[in-house]
Amino acid sequence: MPLERADVEHIAALARIGLSEDEIVTFQEQLSNILDQFELLKQLDTSAVEPTGHAVELNSVMREDVPEESLSAEDTLLNAPRREGDLFRVKAVLEE
Repeated sequence: MPLERADVEHIAALARIGLSEDEIVTFQEQLSNILDQFELLKQLDTSAVEPTGHAVELNSVMREDVPEESLSAEDTLLNAPRREGDLFRVKAVLEE
């Protein structure tokens, strides 16, 4: 399914990107090849394939939330670039 030059220019305008003449020709060929691959996929018999929302099974990769002892103020501030007592010293981000 060859893509027309005007289609590539329209896609570039939607994406708000400028393309050189060489890029238009390159993308015209590449996008046409991608669309050809989708045409091949449309020919596959998927009647025996169960619909799914995900390609692979979803598993939680998060660890259990177990309460632990907190760091001491000294350990927390150990590598602080600037500190003031038991506090981080940072530049003001808002005017008073």
